[in-house]
Amino acid sequence: MNKKNTSVLIVGVGGQGILLAGKILSEGLLTFGYDVKMSEIHGMAQRGGSVSSHIRYGEKVFSPVIDRGRADLIVAFEKVEALRWLPWLSPEGTLLVNNEEIYSMPVILGRQAYPDRLEEVLPSLVPSVKVLEASKIAREAGEPRGANMVLLGGAVALLGLNERDWGSILDKGLPSRGREKNKEAFARGVASLKA
Repeated sequence: MNKKNTSVLIVGVGGQGILLAGKILSEGLLTFGYDVKMSEIHGMAQRGGSVSSHIRYGEKVFSPVIDRGRADLIVAFEKVEALRWLPWLSPEGTLLVNNEEIYSMPVILGRQAYPDRLEEVLPSLVPSVKVLEASKIAREAGEPRGANMVLLGGAVALLGLNERDWGSILDKGLPSRGREKNKEAFARGVASLKA
């Protein structure tokens, strides 16, 4: 087992399935014998506000909170959220970002502009960026709302955990409705980023 603790920050907006992805990842890590601590920040989750899930795992973890500059992996379900949480990424860390734009109320009302071409800007700010067309991949898997599982699969691959058996963990964590399509979305996410 890796002696170094690993910190994963999952971020996005309410309704994207951030908390479900965090819970499934945490459950899998526990199943594989890691000490795991998880913390969720809901914000205005039900109104499209920022949501984050801090997950730390290793041989012994004392706190779930990830300090600025300490995340080994940030999984951003939306591009502006990737930009917002970038200060939490360690200099050696990886940013996994869904190439999706979700407009906040100020953008919808015309009070703010959504930043242009973030998928091109982010690599200039971070040495290691992986951009996934998670929503498209989920639709191809037959589950239009399964981008969270695509991103979870991508995170599992980037963390080097893809050789583990995630089937029973997904069976336990996913609702029965759409479970098989969500599992397919997860598998496609793993395949997209498998080393």
